[in-house]
Amino acid sequence: MSDETLTLDPAKTALVLIEYQNEFTTDGGVLHGAVAEVMDSTGMLDNTKAFVEKARAAGVTIMHAPITFAPGYAELTRHPYGILAGVVGGNAFVKGTWGAAIVDDLTPAEGDILIEGKRGLDTFASTNLDFILRSKGIDTVILGGFLTNCCVESTMRSAYENGYRVITLTDCLAATSQAEHDNAIAFDYPMFSHPLSSGEVAAAL
Repeated sequence: MSDETLTLDPAKTALVLIEYQNEFTTDGGVLHGAVAEVMDSTGMLDNTKAFVEKARAAGVTIMHAPITFAPGYAELTRHPYGILAGVVGGNAFVKGTWGAAIVDDLTPAEGDILIEGKRGLDTFASTNLDFILRSKGIDTVILGGFLTNCCVESTMRSAYENGYRVITLTDCLAATSQAEHDNAIAFDYPMFSHPLSSGEVAAAL
């Protein structure tokens, strides 16, 4: 944050964990192979686990935002394209399946909030995330998850537009290539967030 010292009020801060689901995080997941290299390079899963524990202990609101679809993907257009075509083609994130489940290491704890209804890239677009944040008096949103340049970036942009202070955890992210990951953090993230490591943010709690 340039020369500023980061300060956080846990009572007004939420950590939104985007799509930490087996399809991405775990061997056997439909999309794991696509993100495994960047996951390893950033250590994002271990970093996220450590940060969640610190944030939860400090009183930060922990929110989980998985993406799920009914069998047959009736929620989507009949002819999906782009990233969602890959989801449908791989039969990924079907509600009730192992692949759609949140990874065991980040199973929601008592007091965590499960954001339901995510069907697209931007967590704000198809869920009541904004309603919950405002009802709890939260003004700062911390983001981590998948993909760096897709769902996390889309959510970051909307959080910024909606007036929240946005912090992105640069070592708690992964994309389908190192180049895409690095490019998003270098060029897009500083426009719409404070990109910081999980250690830097944890030190402010």
